[in-house]
Amino acid sequence: MPKRLEGIILAAGESRRMGYPKPLLQIGGQTFIERIAESMLAVVPRLVIVLGAHCDRVRAAIPRDARIAIVENPNYACGQLSSLKVGLGALQPDSAGALVHLGDHPVVRLETFRAIVEFYYQTGKPIVVARHDGHRGHPVVFDRALFSELQSAPEEEGARHVVNADLSRVAYIDLDDPGINLDLDTPSDLERAGLPPPSWSKT
Repeated sequence: MPKRLEGIILAAGESRRMGYPKPLLQIGGQTFIERIAESMLAVVPRLVIVLGAHCDRVRAAIPRDARIAIVENPNYACGQLSSLKVGLGALQPDSAGALVHLGDHPVVRLETFRAIVEFYYQTGKPIVVARHDGHRGHPVVFDRALFSELQSAPEEEGARHVVNADLSRVAYIDLDDPGINLDLDTPSDLERAGLPPPSWSKT
């Protein structure tokens, strides 16, 4: 039986443009972080959630589940890659790799998570990227063989430094899921997506 991927949710950002912690925004009666965690745990046996800004508030919203490990990135202001590095370090040493997603991309379908994991095993490629309408987004799979390269990558360039280093290592899976590259950065973005605005009374 092949080794299993584990999941990582990057939820350490400051959410400055939203003015409210994005993992705590609501969709279908759930917070973003609850919905994403639920979807990912349907396809991976263990999930690491990386927190940073708004750490205590986001932690309180994370489901109580023995399959979830919560870690903090004290250097979250350095960007997403700094959080990914922390998340990679919290994976079990025998995991095959990481299924990586963002804490502000809550409308990605469960079928998308399933499809990208299956595609990783089918292709044997060390990097698998979800793509919609010709635009790449999240989730992304990184095989363990690339963890050291990710750990040494310059944080100002992000994980794309590793993705773009050798395109022969990358497999794209095209899926009919607009959530793959739906950015929700401002209250106006939420309105356009038909989602409720931040619950300011809880800030």
